Amino acid sequence: MLTTNELLRQEWTRFRRPGQLIAMAVAALVVLALGLLYASGSQASCDGPCPTDPSGPDGSLVSDQFFFLHRNLGENGSITVRLTSMSGTLTYPPPNHDQIVPGLVPWAKAGIIIKDGVRQGSSYAALMLTGSHGVRMQYDYRHDIAGSASSAGKVSARAPRWLRLTRSGETITGHESADGKQWATVGTAKLSGLPKTVQIGLFATSPGDLTLRSVGLGGATEETRFTQAGGAFDHVSLKGAASAGGWSSEAVGEMNHTDWEKYHKASGAVIEANGTITVTGTGDIGPVGTEGGRPMERILVGMPLGLLVVLVVAVRFVTSQYRREAAGGALVTRGVLAAKAVVVGAAAFVTGVLAVGTVVPVGLAILKANGIPVIGVSALTAVRVVVGSATALALAAVLALTLGAMIRRGRLASLVALSAIAVPYAVTAFPLLADGLSQWLLRVTPAAGFAVQQTLIEYPQVVSHYAPSAGYFPLPWWAGLAVLCAYTVMALGLALSRLPRSDERAEQPVD
Repeated sequence: MLTTNELLRQEWTRFRRPGQLIAMAVAALVVLALGLLYASGSQASCDGPCPTDPSGPDGSLVSDQFFFLHRNLGENGSITVRLTSMSGTLTYPPPNHDQIVPGLVPWAKAGIIIKDGVRQGSSYAALMLTGSHGVRMQYDYRHDIAGSASSAGKVSARAPRWLRLTRSGETITGHESADGKQWATVGTAKLSGLPKTVQIGLFATSPGDLTLRSVGLGGATEETRFTQAGGAFDHVSLKGAASAGGWSSEAVGEMNHTDWEKYHKASGAVIEANGTITVTGTGDIGPVGTEGGRPMERILVGMPLGLLVVLVVAVRFVTSQYRREAAGGALVTRGVLAAKAVVVGAAAFVTGVLAVGTVVPVGLAILKANGIPVIGVSALTAVRVVVGSATALALAAVLALTLGAMIRRGRLASLVALSAIAVPYAVTAFPLLADGLSQWLLRVTPAAGFAVQQTLIEYPQVVSHYAPSAGYFPLPWWAGLAVLCAYTVMALGLALSRLPRSDERAEQPVD
């Protein structure tokens, strides 16, 4: 009986035959070539570099557009207001529509805010009423704290909502009240580096309303409608306001910048009448998704095709052994299959590391050179995408190998492996299937493992098309990888249990 090291050397010798090594090289070149082709073919439609979204305090791209009535505030102080009305409009753009109707989108916002100046992307804390999510305290774009939900977009002079923001150095605390007497704390935020003088005041904003248009076999693409929201405030009270400077109003960030938003003339306004201040605005304050730039995983467009090649190589690596066995060659034993799994897994991992580790940095550099905004990620996330993609490729190769060992027919085993792994991964990357079906496929099939490539973050407070075709997997990367790993371990265990421990024919003494 051969030792473990001897089995590994034997299977590596079999694997490194020119045909299989060339096929693995082709898989890597496919990933590399299609990724670079995608990056090179992406050209900015702007004259010069395209404008990018501002960066928040942590360096991530953010949306920071709203109408702001503000004045100076020192290191300690507060603002208290009563919100008595919140309303809005939605514009249905041409060519299919050209009308304005009343209404509020779920994340329309009107309230009070403390901000480090009026520069886009600067640190802030805000307390607001939303269209459908009640009172919220949000700060520094990513953070969202829920207050009461009973008053979502529904306030009046008889049933108002009182809001208060208090600053104490770098600490901002939000309170809400139904009567202005009994107050409840919504949340507290610490804004590091907040200067001595900040801007405090009233604001309103409203993100675009997302509409999905059906395509393919139930898939969907996005259409956005322009929206606007406004809040009516009275009983405005300030404490600690700096003596220098009075009230000012302005739009923070660009507004009405798309081709069809010109049909809605007003970008924001402040109207004061009979002791009531009405602030109206459009835009959003929060993180951005794919609209902020290209995520790095878009460069891996060749991964499904490269995966196909690797799966076929893995299946043929074991079924060819069965053909030799049928012709009188050595049996496929548990040790042989285990050694084949180690070899094919290692080869697929190295292929993935070389392909993804090359195409990602080179592709990103080409996109940036072409003036295409790119969503930045941390170095740790970039390493996770490279190593995780290679790991998913290796696990998929081992799974295909075990399917080949159980089915023993190369074409049928290849078809099963491709149907279970490559096809779900490929078809869900495009808006062909219904979102629910795509999400189901990426939960229950081995293709879930490629969630490790996702760098986009889903934010509950941001309206977006969170679907596989838009780059959002239904499972976290670690959970998706666990699904693929579970399939591989179970299949390998089942395949090993069906094989003999050793080749008894080779061990029989010769007369």
